[in-house]
Amino acid sequence: MKVRFKATHVVLAMLCVMYFITYVDRVNIGTAASEIQKELGLSNTELGLVFSAFAYPYLLFQVIGGWVGDHFGPRKTLFWCGMIWAAATIMTGFVGSLAALFVARFALGFGEGATFPTATRAMQYWTPASRRGFAQGLTHSFARLGNAATPPVVALLILWLTWRGAFVVLGAVSLLWGIVWVWYFRNEPKDHRSITAEELATLPSRPQGARPKVPWGPLLQRMWPVTLTYFCYGWCLWLYLNWLPLFFKNTYSLDIKNSALFASGVFFAGVIGDSVGGVLSDRILERTGNVRLARLSVTIVGFAGALLSLLPILFVRDITVVALCLSAGFFCAELVIGPMWSIPMDIAAKHSGTAAGIMNTGSALAAIVSPLVAGFVIDATGNWYLPFLMSMGLLLLGGFSALLMHPERPFEEAEGLVPPGKVVAAE
Repeated sequence: MKVRFKATHVVLAMLCVMYFITYVDRVNIGTAASEIQKELGLSNTELGLVFSAFAYPYLLFQVIGGWVGDHFGPRKTLFWCGMIWAAATIMTGFVGSLAALFVARFALGFGEGATFPTATRAMQYWTPASRRGFAQGLTHSFARLGNAATPPVVALLILWLTWRGAFVVLGAVSLLWGIVWVWYFRNEPKDHRSITAEELATLPSRPQGARPKVPWGPLLQRMWPVTLTYFCYGWCLWLYLNWLPLFFKNTYSLDIKNSALFASGVFFAGVIGDSVGGVLSDRILERTGNVRLARLSVTIVGFAGALLSLLPILFVRDITVVALCLSAGFFCAELVIGPMWSIPMDIAAKHSGTAAGIMNTGSALAAIVSPLVAGFVIDATGNWYLPFLMSMGLLLLGGFSALLMHPERPFEEAEGLVPPGKVVAAE
C-alpha cells in the first residue's frame, strides 16, 4: 500500500531538519573548541570572542532577514541562507589563525541570521493557527536535538577525520538540505502540486492586495518586552551551547568523548522541553481561549523552573548531581520556546517574519555578550561555575519582563490599523 504524506507535514518536517542542521553548525564549535584552542593557541577570552563572532551578523540580520523573508518569500531566502552557512561551515575546516576563525564564524552568523524569522513566515501560512505553539515547539525541539547530537557526533568525526574534516562533512550536509528545500517548497501552499483541498481548508487565508508596509515604530514598541524576555532566555541558552562541553572537560578533567556525552545528556533535556512547552501552550489556549494565559503561564513557569534548578550547584560539586541540575534547568528554559515563537504570530500576523526577527534580536545580542562575559570571568577567576550562577539573575529578570508582553492584543487592532468594530480574520 502506497503511503502518501501530506504536503503540510513534509514542509514542517523539512523545517525541523533545517532547525536541526542550523544548530549543529552553530554549536559544533563548542565540542571542537578544546582541539581548536590547543592547535591555534587560544585563551578562554579569545575563545569567547570566537563564540561571539557568529552573533554579530546574526543580530544584524534578525530584523533585516525577517523583512527579506517577508518580501522575497521563504523559498529563495532559506535556500540562499543555507548556501551561505554551508560554505561558512566548510571554510571553518581550513582556518589557520584566530582572525580566520573569527571570519568563518562571522560568515556563519550572516547565513543563519534570517533563517528562524523566515521559517516563522513559512509556518504562518503552512500551519493551522491552532497548532502554532506545537509547530514552533516541534521545530525548536529539533534544534535542541541538534544540540544533543552534536557533541558525540562531532567528537566521533574528530577522532575519525580531525576537527577540520568534521566541519567539512557538516557543511556538505547543509548544502544538500538547501537543494532539497528549493526543489520542494512553495511560498503559496495553493501553488504546491501535492497539496489537497482538505489541507488548504485548514490553513489561514493569505491577505489579498498589496503587501502592507511595516509600521516600524508601533511594531517595535509592541515587541520590546518580548525582545527583552527573549534576551534573558538567550543569555542562558548561549552559555549552555558554547561552554558546556568545556565546562565538563575542565571542571572534571574529562576527555573529549566523555565531556561530549555529559553535554549531550543535558541538551537532550531541552529536546523534551521544547515539545512540552509548545503542546502545553496550545492546550491551554484550546481550553481557555485566553492567548495571554496560554503564552505567559508556560513562559514564566519555564523561567522560574530554570532558576530553581540551578540553585543546588551553589552547594554541590558531584558531577552527577550537577549534570542533573543543568539538565533540569535546560529543560525548564526550553519550555518557553513554543509560546515565545508563537507570540510574533499572535501579535503581528501580517508582519510575523519581521516581528519574529525583532524578538530574536534579543537572543542574538545575548549570543554576543554571554560568551564574552563567560570567557572573561573564567580567565579572571578560574571558576567554571560562576557564569552559570550569573545566569540566574537573567532568569529572574526574564520571568518579570514576561508580564509586560501582550500577545492577546493583535497588532492591527491594538494600534488602530483597522476600523473599530471590524473583525480581523485569524491567520
